[in-house]
Amino acid sequence: MKKNISLWIITLIFTLATAYFQRISGPTKPVRGSIEIDSTLVKFKLLRSELSGVDAEVRVFVGNDSISGGVEYKRYNSNDDWMYQQMYYKDGFLTAILPTQPAAGKVIYKVVLRTRYQEFFLTEEPVIIRYKNQVPNIYLIPHILFMFLAMLYSNRAGLQVFFNKEKLFRLSLITFSTLILGGLVFGPIVQKYAFGDYWTGFPFGHDLTDNKTALAVIFWGIALYKTWRKTSKAHWWVLTAALVLLLTYMIPHSLFGSELDYTAENM
Repeated sequence: MKKNISLWIITLIFTLATAYFQRISGPTKPVRGSIEIDSTLVKFKLLRSELSGVDAEVRVFVGNDSISGGVEYKRYNSNDDWMYQQMYYKDGFLTAILPTQPAAGKVIYKVVLRTRYQEFFLTEEPVIIRYKNQVPNIYLIPHILFMFLAMLYSNRAGLQVFFNKEKLFRLSLITFSTLILGGLVFGPIVQKYAFGDYWTGFPFGHDLTDNKTALAVIFWGIALYKTWRKTSKAHWWVLTAALVLLLTYMIPHSLFGSELDYTAENM
């Protein structure tokens, strides 16, 4: 009993750490940082995700009006020329507004700061912000919950391989079921609301989130079948499936996701 509780505690801690890593990584996490300019500490948080219909704010804390700035931007994956917007100063912040885009539309932008003696870009690489539609919580919350449970039971099943193998079928069944619900039922619904498409992975696109979900489902489907049949190598399939799902979680969320091609619109 104590060993079982200990394994669940280890599994929960490891799963929470994995979920946290996925949250702080990936192309939608804001770019944060700070630099010192002429003895002034400049802090920034540059958005990389915003709701469609909302003009995204680019805000940089400079503390005083001795530093000015502007934003160069254009629609990503377009033939647009770079446009420029002067940032206005208020209450210690320099602020500019990026025009909203349809769902899956992106804007690439660079922040340039100026002092009396120098001019430089705030970040080495331009920042890309993607717009999305609001997803109803009735679909978003189950998606997140089932995906977390799938990872939790997958990790638990992987640990169980080294102990009592009689429990592997039940753990595999729960893992596979929650993965199906989170990844193949609620996942496409969430994506449809957010970006207008149910599925943008293979064979329709290159969305790594969709592709890694499909890969994990395949491996866990095999592991479930092997544990149901109680084959001699069933436990190795469970361990492999658990590692596959873990590795897919290490891939940043939304990488190579839905993206409008403005060049196809003749705009």
